[in-house]
Amino acid sequence: MSARITAIRQPFEQEMKEYDKVFASIMASNITLIDTIVKYIVKHKGKNLRPLLVIMSAKLINPPNRTTYIVASIVEMLHSATLIHDDVVDEAEIRRGFPSINAVWKNKISVLIGDYLLSKCLIGGTETGSLEVMRLLADASKRLSKGELLQIERSRTLNITEEEFLGMIGDKTAALLGAASELGALSVSEKEEDRKNLKAYGENLGIAFQIRDDLLDYFGSQKLIGKPVGNDFKDKKLTLPLIHAFSKAPAREIKAIKKKIKKGVGKEDIREIIRFAGQYGGIDYARRMQNEYAARAKAAIDAYPDSTIKKAMIQFVDYVIERAR
Repeated sequence: MSARITAIRQPFEQEMKEYDKVFASIMASNITLIDTIVKYIVKHKGKNLRPLLVIMSAKLINPPNRTTYIVASIVEMLHSATLIHDDVVDEAEIRRGFPSINAVWKNKISVLIGDYLLSKCLIGGTETGSLEVMRLLADASKRLSKGELLQIERSRTLNITEEEFLGMIGDKTAALLGAASELGALSVSEKEEDRKNLKAYGENLGIAFQIRDDLLDYFGSQKLIGKPVGNDFKDKKLTLPLIHAFSKAPAREIKAIKKKIKKGVGKEDIREIIRFAGQYGGIDYARRMQNEYAARAKAAIDAYPDSTIKKAMIQFVDYVIERAR
């Protein structure tokens, strides 16, 4: 974990320790295979950004409680389940720099463990005793699937507008971050305004996060980001830098780039696509857009008094759009 995210987490260390306990208790089973895979997931589950987001959003308003820790656990399980299923669909063998679940245990077990985590989400939701928690989780799950299906559909034709793309990432990435923030608020507050503000914080943060993630495919490194650079081109996924470049470039050049992507790209093709996106302003435009959504996320919590918590949430936004992995 980077020194920067460690510093951002510092005001929430006690709450994150409590979250770890609740998460472990919810994930426990009496089946050796499940426990083995769960331990592997926990070992490589990354920076816990989504549970941290739940806890930050709650603590901005009131002290976190058991419901806060349960929904933080559910959000992380839902995220893990979608990543496992995504890796099966994408036939991905690397996740966060380590072998993916399907690379180690193959597709059948991967699908089933993803399903197991989803069932655990449902059980965790019932433990809160809140139908609204269940509704928010169901809506986030639906939007995640909808966003992924739209991306698959568009990858077949390589035809997507900027408006459609922003809607798609609003579903496949921002939906879960928005739900995480809103659930954090819901766990400690009955005020509709708190839920609205924190949802806006999470959703805008999520769009900025995804644009940054897409940009890393242009100038990151496999060692840092845990997946091959240019992977989106290999998977025939159009992201904002290319979408914007397509809106500016001559039809002949657009056709040539799309042809390369459709037939399958090599290293030289990836270099050419990155050059094309830069030449027609796509990379600079994507950077501007990530910064715009980051500013919207910060504005969503303007109304709250200045505090250590609010400062950490603003720093969290900056971290998301400046990260190298």
